[in-house]
Amino acid sequence: MIKKVLFLFVVITVSCSSAQSLKKKPLIAGASFIDRFLPIETRAISSAVWGAQNVIPRDIENGIEDGDYSYWGGNIIHGDDGKEHLFVARWPEDISKRNGKSGHVLWWDSEVAHAVSDTPLGPYKVVEVLGKGHNPEIYRLKNGTYIVGVMGEKAYQAKHINGPWKQIKTTFDFVTKKLNTSNRTYVVRADGSVLMMNKEGHLFEGGEGIEHFKELENVVPAFKRKKGTHEEDPVIWKDEVQYNLIMNDAFGRKAYHLTSKDGIHNWVYEDGIAYDPEILQRVGGTLGNWWKLERPKVRQDAFGRATHINFAAIDTLKNNDVANDNHSSKNIVLPLLVPKRGQLLNKTKISKKTKTIKLKILAEENFNPIKNIDLSSLKFGNSFVVNRGGGAKILTSEIAGKDLIVVFEAATSGILTTDYKAKFIGKTKIGELFFGYVLLPNN
Repeated sequence: MIKKVLFLFVVITVSCSSAQSLKKKPLIAGASFIDRFLPIETRAISSAVWGAQNVIPRDIENGIEDGDYSYWGGNIIHGDDGKEHLFVARWPEDISKRNGKSGHVLWWDSEVAHAVSDTPLGPYKVVEVLGKGHNPEIYRLKNGTYIVGVMGEKAYQAKHINGPWKQIKTTFDFVTKKLNTSNRTYVVRADGSVLMMNKEGHLFEGGEGIEHFKELENVVPAFKRKKGTHEEDPVIWKDEVQYNLIMNDAFGRKAYHLTSKDGIHNWVYEDGIAYDPEILQRVGGTLGNWWKLERPKVRQDAFGRATHINFAAIDTLKNNDVANDNHSSKNIVLPLLVPKRGQLLNKTKISKKTKTIKLKILAEENFNPIKNIDLSSLKFGNSFVVNRGGGAKILTSEIAGKDLIVVFEAATSGILTTDYKAKFIGKTKIGELFFGYVLLPNN
């Protein structure tokens, strides 16, 4: 008994020491969400546009903008017609003063515009107006119905993405007190139910077909505001592995990426940041150096993966944007590096008894893992470990049709019994970054 206790003490000591050592190591490329932003090509540069000097010249065909309206919020969804559909808030740039106010502060009088493009990056052209509303988010129910939720206690509903749209009421059941109902974000789950989060991270569940949401009892918010910060306005989405969340710290002008196994419990901050105001310089092109990026939303593919992210962008302080001036706001769209798909072939939970782990990296359009991957660069295992350059030792690899199976030594993976996912990061033979997540067995 004494020998066993001593052995356990040594293992824990070594593990803690190793973790502390890893904390000191820098994050590698692919560790943080901000590493997913891809370079962007400029298409239509113009200097003959509105805006402060920091946003001129710029690509006026990215996202949506014009001289007549200020645009804000909204998200993109791929339609059955093969088009990209953006539902975005807008209000007239030259709107007259009301109660002594004008310009951006009159966002509350906005309307929801439906704009369409041939590509996710734009340009988007408005095809219809649904009605009054701000910070919309569209989602599609399992029965095919589309709903656009907006601020306040209302939404818009249609059987087809091109309408006709009717206004419906949004209702809530609160546990103890009324919570903020603004800037709602949604995930439609496999069983048809809807998970909804409000601007402050509180979680609700709804049924299919109507906007009626019940606050989840005994569930802590996904995030909390800390002293000196102002975390708000999350966007949530689900892929094949996990639930994702990006929320913005309005005071710190940075955003953070969180993940959860079930979208309700144990939201965990991922390493690094999701983005900051410098992201437009990192992606290149000529999009402008905007004062602030807010209201992030993601476009998803058929597997739930984020392919693009779009922002509300303003060229100056909000209070400096008044009617009939040179300031305004638009919606910007940026492409993302999409996670690669993988599958673990192990059937039982990874434990200290596990000898090897078999990872199948799946082939996709424009990605041939057999020919493309530089195996010497591949890192796999616990996310914390992999993000700092560690990971399991590769023992062998084999071809399975168009897919690649890589066999790792389990003991060096860093995977914990509490983990529900593992991560892989690598480079192609021409030096391009790729990454992905896989569900661990019995999770």
